Amino acid sequence: MEILLKGIGVGFAVAAPVGPIGLLCIRRTLSEGRGAGLASGLGAATADAFYGLLVAAGFAATGMLLRFATPLEIGGGLLIALLGIMSIRSFFSGPATDSAPKYNIHGALLPAYTTTFVLTLSNPMTILAFVGLVVGLGASAASDPLAPYWLVVGVFLGSALWWFFLVHLALAAKSKITPRVTNWFDLVSGLILVIWGLWIAADAL
Repeated sequence: MEILLKGIGVGFAVAAPVGPIGLLCIRRTLSEGRGAGLASGLGAATADAFYGLLVAAGFAATGMLLRFATPLEIGGGLLIALLGIMSIRSFFSGPATDSAPKYNIHGALLPAYTTTFVLTLSNPMTILAFVGLVVGLGASAASDPLAPYWLVVGVFLGSALWWFFLVHLALAAKSKITPRVTNWFDLVSGLILVIWGLWIAADAL
């Protein structure tokens, strides 16, 4: 239980900084609704758990993921920029109305999950944090061979808890703002995502 709780705390702390994934999750929640926001958050949480699982299984020792860190970061940065461009395009299409919704909500869930999963995986440096966590288990890991895997479960739950909180915080804000303000958020967040994504790609180069 101690290891599970430690993993929950770490997962929450790793997910909490609002970077490009957090901004994307907020934008999708405001524009597409609760489902798209939660799907985006679960995609990121799954990627965190996937990296943790690789470390727990000993895969990280080969260094294979770190060997491909640069192309992964370049691809992830360009994808973030592309999503920013799509956000800017939605701004010019005008605010959504009940009679003419801007998005197909049901069709957006799988793409929302997949894109944040891929984007989170595009930062393989995250795996170093999980290496330190597993090594830091010390005696607990030695006494229980399943300890690293319980840590992974905790990381997923903690990360998912943060995204659940962020989505509902965005929904609470949405109830107090107009569709026009939400539409302007598309423009601002889109510009930030484009700049952020290009900066990630350029820095990797």
